[in-house]
Amino acid sequence: MALTWKRASLAFVVLMGIVSLFSDMTYEGARSITGQFLALLGASGATIGFISGFGEFIGYAIRLVSGYIGDRTKRYWTIIFFGYAVNLISVPLLALTKHWKTAALLIFTERLGKAIRTPIRDAMLSNATQEIGHGWGFGLHEFLDQLGALLGPLAVSLVLYFKYKYRICFLFLFIPAISALSALTLLRLQYPNPRELEKTSTELEIKGFSRTFWFYLFAVALIAISYIDFPLIAYHLDRINIASREQIPIFYAAAMGVSSVSALSFGYLFDRIGFFTTIIGFLMPIPFAPLIFLGNFYSALIGVVIWGIGIGAQESIMRATVAKMSPIYKRGSAYGIFHAWYGLFWFLGSTLMGVLYDTSTFILTTLSVLIQLTSIFVLAFIFYVTQKTKNNRVQSFQV
Repeated sequence: MALTWKRASLAFVVLMGIVSLFSDMTYEGARSITGQFLALLGASGATIGFISGFGEFIGYAIRLVSGYIGDRTKRYWTIIFFGYAVNLISVPLLALTKHWKTAALLIFTERLGKAIRTPIRDAMLSNATQEIGHGWGFGLHEFLDQLGALLGPLAVSLVLYFKYKYRICFLFLFIPAISALSALTLLRLQYPNPRELEKTSTELEIKGFSRTFWFYLFAVALIAISYIDFPLIAYHLDRINIASREQIPIFYAAAMGVSSVSALSFGYLFDRIGFFTTIIGFLMPIPFAPLIFLGNFYSALIGVVIWGIGIGAQESIMRATVAKMSPIYKRGSAYGIFHAWYGLFWFLGSTLMGVLYDTSTFILTTLSVLIQLTSIFVLAFIFYVTQKTKNNRVQSFQV
């Protein structure tokens, strides 16, 4: 029975990963060229930074509402289908835009759709990953997710290689968008109630959010505000001719490729050594900004790869940590709070970094590094407190 339960849980994670693979092919393929496309339509560096940041803010802030509504109404599948539809169909519509303001509106709409469906998706995944390990389960999902994020930009780069315009790229991405919605329909038919995959206990049901959860959100905010969004990176690579328009999507694909492996590796480590994995995952990507913004072609490529390692680590262990810190009956709300908080500071950080880019790339990189280092100290403090609490409990039990 236990083996069957684990197989069912693993199958759910894999199927949801396939949905995410096609979804990421769609919007990450578009993401690899939106910075250049917005510039072509007349947007400045600061404008691109604001659009990217505000889009991410929408993509995270609304999650607070959708997660809460999901927990209250229990209409998880209705919410997730609506979110995926809005998220994916917005991408090919970019082919019809002729002004950066219209393109920005569609980017915001795409992020809105992602905001609506993500807390519900993560809550479902947290149900399924209890049996196979939260770190491994979220890492496996992120591996498939980032595989799509690798294939999407590569496909876009191939379209550009044959001298087609950006608009053709957006139209091409309609294919993985429909594939994602088809895979989601199959998942719904196979698993009408994913919550049944998680075994609960009375002790878990009476708990709310711990104090550690809120400290953790502070560290997450520091990472979000210091991590530079890829459209601004792409704008920089294009503006000073570090990479050609065909090479920039390949840079992004490389980042997504290492991100997928990073997510799987850090997810596995999380189940083995626990919260300390988070410190390692936040520490590794610190050099990315100087390498990208103060270097040449090769240092920028290395910087983008390191940036991707950080993305993969964060996407797997951040979500696994939330699952560990929250009860099942508040899981949608927990992911809503987490994503909204992360998105708020991603927006503030992206806007700040866009303004700083137009002022000084040296100041931009220095601030990014310093804030990331600060997050490490906060995580170390959380680790110290949790370890001390655990040791005290063991000593009390022995007495």
